[in-house]
Amino acid sequence: MKNENGIRISFNEDTRNDAKIKVIGVGGGGNNAVNRMIDAGMEGIEFVVANTDLQALRMSRAAAKIQLGVKLTNGLGAGANPEVGRKAALEDSDKIIEALEGADMVFVTAGLGGGTGTGAAPIIASLASEMGALTVAVVTKPFAFEGKRRMQQAERGISELMDSVDTTIVIPNEKLLAVAQDAGFFESFRVADDILRQGVQGISDIITIPGIINRDFADVKAIMAGMGYAVMGTATASGTRRATEAAQKAIASPLLEAGAIDGARGILINITGSSSLKLAEVQEACSIIQTAAHEDANIIFGAVLDDKMKDSVKITVIATGFKDSDIRRRNQEMQDTLIMSREPSKYQDSEFEPEPEPVHAAVAAGASVAQAAGGGRRSERTLLLKVLRRTRSCAKEEIDLPFPL
Repeated sequence: MKNENGIRISFNEDTRNDAKIKVIGVGGGGNNAVNRMIDAGMEGIEFVVANTDLQALRMSRAAAKIQLGVKLTNGLGAGANPEVGRKAALEDSDKIIEALEGADMVFVTAGLGGGTGTGAAPIIASLASEMGALTVAVVTKPFAFEGKRRMQQAERGISELMDSVDTTIVIPNEKLLAVAQDAGFFESFRVADDILRQGVQGISDIITIPGIINRDFADVKAIMAGMGYAVMGTATASGTRRATEAAQKAIASPLLEAGAIDGARGILINITGSSSLKLAEVQEACSIIQTAAHEDANIIFGAVLDDKMKDSVKITVIATGFKDSDIRRRNQEMQDTLIMSREPSKYQDSEFEPEPEPVHAAVAAGASVAQAAGGGRRSERTLLLKVLRRTRSCAKEEIDLPFPL
């Protein structure tokens, strides 16, 4: 059936999902986010974690773990240096390929600004894309008090990711302060990790959870494939106007930033509620979001059944496909916000803060591969992928490469 706005709605009780979905958490923030996804009982997903920090890796509850840069970092981390993270991912690219093989959709999740997440995530995302998976990055940008250096590194990481994936969902941690104003210092980082979980779950549940409203992997792919920059907003409400209030709060979420819905070419809506959720409520919520969106935007939505929600309804909105001018405007707005909202404090970088040193200095072999992979040159990444596949199946065969590996 269709509502008055032309949105097609039909229930499918026997929805089957044949798409293989994998989530890989990269670095400390990504590993923490994966733990939260596992704790939340997310279904139909294979979890992988990758890190240069062996101690942190051991704390992960994921079944598949990849230690990056075993020779390069000796399990001691990337020292907040993205170049070390990048080279570490290249060193163990064969392990990454093996872990992601067969996936139809790959989520790469990380907290950007540090070494492993910022440096390794673009390499991992690139390999997933070259293997043919729909690849979505869900990442956070640092809090302002983490310093200018981490913010600059995060911006470079986002730029590299956007060249490697179908869609990059960017969650600015600074905006979380408006969502969780009473959170303590350490709790703020836990909230950031959980927002990464919500970003992934808001998409994956539409595909994997029974009780979906006429949605499958192909629908999600239509919204996410080749869409570039994206943002998300999420809200929960209860009471007689729960769906309406959740929809209004989601599109007004500080995480979306100003005008996010209006500038998007694609919008994905996830409505999660208990069996008490009425069809009329779903229609009303979708109509509110559709009215706020651009008239030419491609909008799809799914309704997920979760009786743990009881009287509450949760709505997650993913807005994708912004133009370059929109991205530049958003980045400038974020920089203006950071400049205006923070007084000088002890957390700001010193003018004379030294650059972090690599964990090991002698890492020249493979430097040219790192530069190629980090610079957005997809043809060289494809060559790297083919070489790694061949060397894995013919380990003893010597191959002359056009670059050092």
